[in-house]
Amino acid sequence: MNRKVLNEKTIKDFQIKILSWYKINKRDFPWRKTTDPYFILVSEVMLQQTQAKRVVPYYEKFVKKFPTINDLADAKNSEVLLVWSGLGFNNRAIRLKEIAKTIQLNNGAAFPEKIDELLALKGIGNYTAAAIAAFAFNKKTVVIDTNIRRVLIHELHLSENISQKLLSEIALSVIPNGKSRIWHNALMDYGAMAATARLTNIKSKSKQSTFKGSEREVRGKILKLLLDEKKLTKAKLAELFLHENLEEIIRKMKTDGLVEERRGLITIIN
Repeated sequence: MNRKVLNEKTIKDFQIKILSWYKINKRDFPWRKTTDPYFILVSEVMLQQTQAKRVVPYYEKFVKKFPTINDLADAKNSEVLLVWSGLGFNNRAIRLKEIAKTIQLNNGAAFPEKIDELLALKGIGNYTAAAIAAFAFNKKTVVIDTNIRRVLIHELHLSENISQKLLSEIALSVIPNGKSRIWHNALMDYGAMAATARLTNIKSKSKQSTFKGSEREVRGKILKLLLDEKKLTKAKLAELFLHENLEEIIRKMKTDGLVEERRGLITIIN
C-alpha cells in the first residue's frame, strides 16, 4: 500500500474510528491534564522504556518536588535521583536536569517550541522533540511510538516492513487539522488497548532486555546505596555486587554523569 491509496474517505473514516473510540475509552494520565511543556518533557523522559501506569506516581512526586523548570535546574543531582529512585534508567534523571539547566541558561526558562530548537538541546531526540511539539503546543508533527506504529500498520493495512520515511509521510497525512494532541493520545491508547501486539500479531521493532541480573539492576542498586551512604570505595562495591562487569558498570556511570571517583571513593555527582 502507498500514499495514493489513502484517499480522503479512507483518511476520514480512520480519523472518525480512532477519535470515536478514544472518546469512550481514553486513559486518564496526569500529564494529559496539562499543556505545560516542562511537565510534558518530564513525562516523556519518564515514559521512555517504562509503562505509563508505572510512571504515574513517579511523575506526580517529581513535579511536586520540582514544580518549575527552574526548580529542577537548580536542584542537586542527589535530590533528583532520590525522587527518581525506583523508576530505573537513572541517567534519564540527570539528562532531564541538564536539559532544564540548558533551557534556564539559554532561554531564561522560556521553553523552545520549534522542533529544531528542541533538537538543539542535548538529550532530546527526534521522538521527544516531536512529542513535546504535539502534546504541549498541538503542532501537526509526526509522533510514532510502538503503539502508534502498530495501529497505522494494522488499520491502514500497511506492510510491517514499511520504511520509516514512508510510514512518517502516511502518519502526517492522517493527522486531523488542529487536533494533533488528542490524535496522538488516541492512537497511543488504541494501540495499547484495542490493537495490541497479541491481537494484531504485529511485532515490535525493539524489545526491552531482561532487568533481573542485568547491568541496569546493578546501576540502580549502586545509586540507591550511594543515596543512603553518600560515598563508598570500589572495594566495598565489589564486596556487595558480585557482577563480572562491575568495573565497566562504574565506568559507564561516570561517563553518564551519575557518579565520580575521588581518592578511591565513589560519590554521586552534585
